[in-house]
Formats: sequence, structure tokens, C-alpha cells
Amino acid sequence: MKYRLFCVDLDGTLLTDEKKIKRQDVKALRRAADQGVKIALITGRMPAATEPIVRELGISCIMACNAGTFILEKEECLHTEYLSVNTMEGIYEGIKPFGIPLWIFRDKQWYVTGKDWFVEAEEGIIQYKAELVSMEEISEKWKREGTGPNKVLIGAEPELVQTIYGILKPRQDADMACSSPNYLEIFPVGMNKGKALREICEKKGIGREETVAFGDQELDIPMLEAAGTAVAMGNAIDRLKDRADFVTKTNNEAGIAYAIENYLNI
Repeated sequence: MKYRLFCVDLDGTLLTDEKKIKRQDVKALRRAADQGVKIALITGRMPAATEPIVRELGISCIMACNAGTFILEKEECLHTEYLSVNTMEGIYEGIKPFGIPLWIFRDKQWYVTGKDWFVEAEEGIIQYKAELVSMEEISEKWKREGTGPNKVLIGAEPELVQTIYGILKPRQDADMACSSPNYLEIFPVGMNKGKALREICEKKGIGREETVAFGDQELDIPMLEAAGTAVAMGNAIDRLKDRADFVTKTNNEAGIAYAIENYLNI
């Protein structure tokens, strides 16, 4: 099989629990790129938090950020989708009783309606400061401009995330999935990592059977379902492993390199 596209999740997949990249994974992805395989980082992260990963890999990568709703190749935008402002406002009203901020992402920007431990921890990890905004002001601005966010996110303790998930899931104007036990990501209906993979394939003339996806969480399931070959990390949730063609080692054990060398034979 001649593979032409690797779609790689970051947190819990390429990145270890300490947010590092194993040297074996770097070498394996570089070797694949040298053989003509395009590398797409399909992640819930915003561009500013993805660009350092690209620099560390040292290869040209497509960046499908904000849960795949904002796809970049170098500085060219390949595809983008937005939630409506009304949807954003409705989600914000839904979480108000819990006293937590809403994270709002649009293109390369990150806004928050307040700052708590989870926001500050993320700022420390990605070395990027979120812009504090009021829901009223940003809603009015985007309504005038006829636009909205790529996605919104709730960051909280796992039990609260699941409580909010249960409250918001019946909404018909957005799709959502957990990217980790602490994060619930909410994006436009029909837009997910699987659609991001298909958009990249369409733009680059790549067949489904020529693609491989690597992931670990609920947010990655549509991506693995859309790919020709699905690789689940050893640390992946069971629902994702059930959909995989191959379960590799964990993110802390250079699972991507292990799959590339022992299953994909590159």
C-alpha cells in the first residue's frame, strides 16, 4: 500500500502525558514525509498551540485546528466553518449556573469569558494568553460582521464536564465530543475531524484508502472512521479501539513510531 496522508491527533497521541514528543515518533514521521506522505495534524488545539509542534517535527504539516474547523497549509486557509452567534450564546447561557468560563476560538484567536485554573493551566502549557471578553460585546461584534466562532469549549473537572455534556447534547444546532476527560469541544453541525480528513483529501486529490489516522479520544472517532486505515493508541478509550484496524503502543511509548514501523511497514 502506498500511503499519501497521515492524520495525527496531538494530545494523548503524538504528545506524551508530559506534552513532549518522543524522538522515535519524530524520526518515523520525518521518514514518512521523506517518502512523500503528507502529515496533517488534526487537533482541538488552536494554530498558536500547534505551530510549535510543527517546528519540532521539522517537516511541512497541514494544520487542521480547532477540532478541524480551521484548516491551514502554511498560511493558506484550505477550509473553515463557524458556529452561529445564537448557538454560542445559548451554550453560554447553559453553563452560566456552573460559574465556569466559555472558551471561544475563531481562526487564530482564543477568547474566554473568564479565567479559572483550567484556562491558566492551558495558557502555561501553550505559552499563549487568552483574550478576556464579554459575551455581549463579542456577540454584537460578530452579529454585525455576519460571522461566529469555529468552536467553543468547556474545561472543567471530568464529573462536571459529563454533567454539562448531558445538558447540552440534545441541542440540534451543534455537535460535540470530549477531547479529554476535562474538555468538551463544541463545533458546527456535521463538522468533525472526519470531515476535516475528507476536506484535506478533496483539496489534495488523495483517496480514502491512501489515508491513515492516529487517535485516542472520542473527538478522534470520526477521523478514524473516515480513514482508510485506523490506528488507535494503546491509551485510547475503548470505543475508539473498537473501531481501529490496529492498536499500537501508548503515547508515552512512541506508539506512532511503533505503528509506522510494525504495521504500516514504513
